[in-house]
Amino acid sequence: MGNILFSKLALRRVGLPVAGVAGVLALIAGIAVPGSTVTADGASDPYANLPASLSLNGVIRDFKGRDQSGGHTDFEMAPTAGFGHYVGQFADELGSDGKPVFASRGFKVNTQARDASGRNRIPGVKSYISARSGDVAGAVATAQGGTNNGVAGVDQWFRDVNGVNLSRTMPLTLTRLPNTNIYSFNDRTDPAFASLGGFFPINGQLFGNSGGSTPNQNFHFTYELDTTFVFKRGAGQVFTFTGDDDVLVYIDNKLVVDLGGIHGAVSQTIELDRLNTLIDGSRYPLRLFFAERRRTQSNVRIDTTINLQNASLPPTSPLTD
Repeated sequence: MGNILFSKLALRRVGLPVAGVAGVLALIAGIAVPGSTVTADGASDPYANLPASLSLNGVIRDFKGRDQSGGHTDFEMAPTAGFGHYVGQFADELGSDGKPVFASRGFKVNTQARDASGRNRIPGVKSYISARSGDVAGAVATAQGGTNNGVAGVDQWFRDVNGVNLSRTMPLTLTRLPNTNIYSFNDRTDPAFASLGGFFPINGQLFGNSGGSTPNQNFHFTYELDTTFVFKRGAGQVFTFTGDDDVLVYIDNKLVVDLGGIHGAVSQTIELDRLNTLIDGSRYPLRLFFAERRRTQSNVRIDTTINLQNASLPPTSPLTD
């Protein structure tokens, strides 16, 4: 029963339905169903036909904090309205170069917007995201909160800038959770990160560690993933990110997750069936942008039922090993 319980809990955690009646009965009875395999304890895996993992490639850019010589003004800063979750730093559409477009210095989230399942969702009204019964609006400040220092610095976060950052390619592997169609990366359990105490992929590399923390880690960096997927309406495709600091996810070049600001780990979920511009069976880009901007902690967790595939790596000039 251990695998059965884990499967149900894992599905509920990302707000997905458990397997159909036939699949659940098969799990309970330990009988294989078409497309499944039987595990050592007799439980079947109804998603055995899916890949065991998704290997993605991204670009990481290292910065120096503002308290270091030659440091970037947005890294190690303290927002003028206080630490916390901010939205609205970036426009709802990516620019023509596939990068986020600066929009403001951020608006602090006072209470989270939620969907009918109680999951945090992107706040505000977006024309490309359908409203649902049970949505909770949340509350966002009306005055900008100063979680960045303006367009000039923000435009450097996800672009190679000589003398400002150093970059390199960095893989990320999402592993399918047992007996589910959920692919997950969790820095607390991933073999490459579990011993590091968080998401610290470039300790001792590029500009080197940031200092000022115990243990000494490299805190000031951004990470960019460029992927594609096939949209399947009604298939329960969901993407959830949990982490800090700034996180942006764009699907079909439209903002669907906005976890801006300097904060502890916060989650946000997008159900792809809510995206009213997507066409069933068509391929779309999913782009993720992450910025770790202040010492104390670095957390990244991804849970998704989307079968993501690599797109072309973002332009870099040049990549630095």
